[in-house]
Amino acid sequence: MNSSSLLPAQSDMGAVTLWVADLDKMIRYYRDAIGLELFSEINGRAFLGQGTTTIVILESKPGMKYASPGEAGLFHTAILFSSQAALAKAVASVAKQHPGTFTGSADHLVSKAFYFNDPEGNGVELYWDRDRSEWSWAHGSIEMDTIFLDPNDFLREHLTEAPVEEAKKVGHVHLSVGSVEAAEEFYVKMLGFEKTLNWGNAALFVSAGGYHHHMAMNTWRSKGAGKRQLALGLGNVEIVLPSQDQVMETQDRLNFHKIESNVDAGIAKVLDPWGNQISIKSA
Repeated sequence: MNSSSLLPAQSDMGAVTLWVADLDKMIRYYRDAIGLELFSEINGRAFLGQGTTTIVILESKPGMKYASPGEAGLFHTAILFSSQAALAKAVASVAKQHPGTFTGSADHLVSKAFYFNDPEGNGVELYWDRDRSEWSWAHGSIEMDTIFLDPNDFLREHLTEAPVEEAKKVGHVHLSVGSVEAAEEFYVKMLGFEKTLNWGNAALFVSAGGYHHHMAMNTWRSKGAGKRQLALGLGNVEIVLPSQDQVMETQDRLNFHKIESNVDAGIAKVLDPWGNQISIKSA
């Protein structure tokens, strides 16, 4: 692909919006257990993050139903921590305050990751990246694996009473989709990510600028799924580009591929083939 058909190398993920049934309970989870700051709560929307970075937006949708198993939507929101000590602190906090919500952990070669479900069943990954110099690439694909990572050993090694530097942000967003081929068509060919890995034709990993993945799409529990029904869960995924010109270039590319998008207050919004809303904005 030429550079004009790609998202800029400095692209990053922005906030993930979740449509929620119980706003107060979900605020407590993301604030008290994961350790995000509650920036503001207004008109049924709560903004949480760290420093100047919004990570999660919770939007109250009373009366909206839960999604059926097997539907497309969010697989997990992955929050990236700057140190293993900061990651250990968050993992210990979630495990203590929400026992029974831990779903697994793994060393993925590029990262160490711990998986949970929030109180409304949305997947959450808490992770730390190894330095890029330690990642391996083969034939244009990132080398990743799923190696057992003992959470208790990790906490014994990295949990500390001392204050820890806690920079965190959305590192990547992982979706459940109906087809890996259709995901590649949309996210790579049309939106402009680069493919970093096709895992057994059941999961696709894509990124900008050589990251291991900014987004992933899998069919592990949603193969063949069509457009989402209106339901609780994922409301919006933000992709942040360095400049407004690059936002408009991306929208032009979507228009070229006859993908309907609209620009509102400088933010280009588009639905993927399963009805997941992607918002493209400038930093």
